This record gives sequence, structure tokens and C-alpha cells, in this order.
Amino acid sequence: MRWDNLSHDGPDASGTTAALFGTDVVTRTFDTPEFRGITFHEVRARSIVNRVPGASRLPFEWTVNPYRGCSHACVYCFARRSHGYLDLDTGIGFDTQIVVKTNAAQLLRRELASPRWHGQHIAMGTNVDCYQRAEGRYRLMPGILAALRDFANPFSLLTKGTLILRDLDLLRSACAVAEVGISVSVAFLDEELWRTVEPGAPAPERRLDVVRTLTEHGIGCGVLMAPVIPFLSDSPAQLRATVRAIAAAGATSVTPLALHLRPGAREWFMAWLARHHPGLVRHYEALYADGAYAPKWYQRRITRQVHELAEEYGIGPSRAGAHRRVVPPPRCASEPEPGPTQLTLL
Repeated sequence: MRWDNLSHDGPDASGTTAALFGTDVVTRTFDTPEFRGITFHEVRARSIVNRVPGASRLPFEWTVNPYRGCSHACVYCFARRSHGYLDLDTGIGFDTQIVVKTNAAQLLRRELASPRWHGQHIAMGTNVDCYQRAEGRYRLMPGILAALRDFANPFSLLTKGTLILRDLDLLRSACAVAEVGISVSVAFLDEELWRTVEPGAPAPERRLDVVRTLTEHGIGCGVLMAPVIPFLSDSPAQLRATVRAIAAAGATSVTPLALHLRPGAREWFMAWLARHHPGLVRHYEALYADGAYAPKWYQRRITRQVHELAEEYGIGPSRAGAHRRVVPPPRCASEPEPGPTQLTLL
């Protein structure tokens, strides 16, 4: 694999462009049910705060990603293409070859302390999920959250993982000193669709339980309703059921995004579609004939329907352009931090 001389998409927090990893890569496999078939590549990253390329359509400038590859194995994941930069397969390789930046927390503290860093907002979970299964073993996020808290650095976090509840007290203490936004990704409720399109991710109902638990403990939590999958999760009845469940869980906002199919993800998703829904292949070829994004008319229709439902169920208020505003998500409650809370993880 091309660990050497692999440069960032842009400069790191120190203002330099360097190779991503050193040469001391340790590869491990674990013979336990939750990790069977997955290979972990433990690396020492050379930087951890990365600038988003200026041409990106993402509404944030800086990210932290402690992992590459994701065992959630979502067939539509746009981050699949990034695995190709390491000479790793963007299909099954993305799901089973996980790069772990073991020194992520230490690096983050160093970079936040740099005089070049001025406390800008940092987005996490925007490439691959920080709370995928690997986090249960490597426990990188407690150190990362503690560093952000100790430097009072604002951040946001997007996840499908229920493991975020393990770090509830860290999130609460971070909320007391900085603006923190948490969002959970829940696109639909259909269990059969979930089992095939997001086979390694927690069930939608368990993710809604995360929203409910965070809300009950004073941490405002939005829901990114993404991706809305054409012909499979976008009927009026499906949208209504999903928004109703999101509202019942106590979400402070709901942001719909239609499926987009960038190179790397497009090929993998279309192969999945041909296996599970062959009758839809021609419809997708027509809908995405002009590129990675669904047509504007489709995006506007989904956004309008979801915002109307959100208003009906008391989520919001909806704001013009809210469907494009992913970061910052809702701010945490600012009341004083209580003592440690005992939780049973979902």
C-alpha cells in the first residue's frame, strides 16, 4: 500500500503538506465475532487536523478523521473513493480494511496548541464514522473529545454509532466550555432496506434511541436524514413515518439530503442495486445521468416534503437553506454539568 509520500488533499493545521503516515504500520486481525473478516492497519499519522479542499461543497473547513474505511459498510458511502488513495479496494476493502490513526489524540493536542491554530470549528464523522465498531477497541474518541474540551475548541460530530453514549460525560463537559453540535444519521426506518444498504450500522431504531438519550441528558441532537434513496425510501408515507419517529425521539432539527453517487461509491451502489433491485437500474441511470447528484427538482421536492412534515411534527422551525446547512448542528444545553451518569449502552 502507498503509505509513503501520500499527501493530504490540503495543508494540515500547521500550514504544511506532508505524507499522511510513517512507515511503521502494524496490521492486526482479531478472531472475535464483531471483528471477524476485518483487518486493522495501525498507523502513526503525521497530522490529524485537515483542511477541506476549497472546491468542496461541504459547509465546513476543518476535519478530524481518526479512521479510514468503515465497518458500517454503507453501500452508498461517498468516502469509498478515498480508500483508493491508499491502493485499497473501494468496495469490500473499504468495509474490511480499516486504517487506525493510533496517535490521533496526542496529535490533536499538539496541533490545537500550535500558535498557527486559532480555534476554528472542527467537524468529525464527515468522512467515515468515528464511532464505528473499531472505536470499541481502540478508544480514540475519548482522548479526542478531551483535547477539544480542554482547548475549548468548537466542534460538531455526525454518527450512526450508538457507542457515542459511552462518551456522554465528555460531551457534556465539552458543551460547558465550547459550542458543540451533535447529529445522528437516520435516513429511513425500513429494516429490510437497512440490512442490505447499511449492513454494519446499528438499526435505525437504535440510532433514534441515541437521539432520545442525548436529549434527555441535556445535549441537543439533530438528525441528518440522509441519504433519501430514490424509489426505495422516498414515498410520502415513508418520509412521514421517518420524520414522525425523529420528532418522537426529541430531535431538535431534521436535515434531508438526497442520495448522491460519486465515483467509487457509484459503482459499488449500482452493483448492489442490480443484485437487490434490478428493476430500478434503468431508473437510476436516467435520474443520475448528469452526474453524482440527483436533479434539482428531485432535491427540492424531498426538501419541501421533509420540511413540511418537520413543521407538522414540531421540529424546527425550518429555515431557508437549512437543507444545505449541516454544520454547525444544534448547540448543546448550557446548564452546569451534573455528576457522572450510569448508562446501559444500546
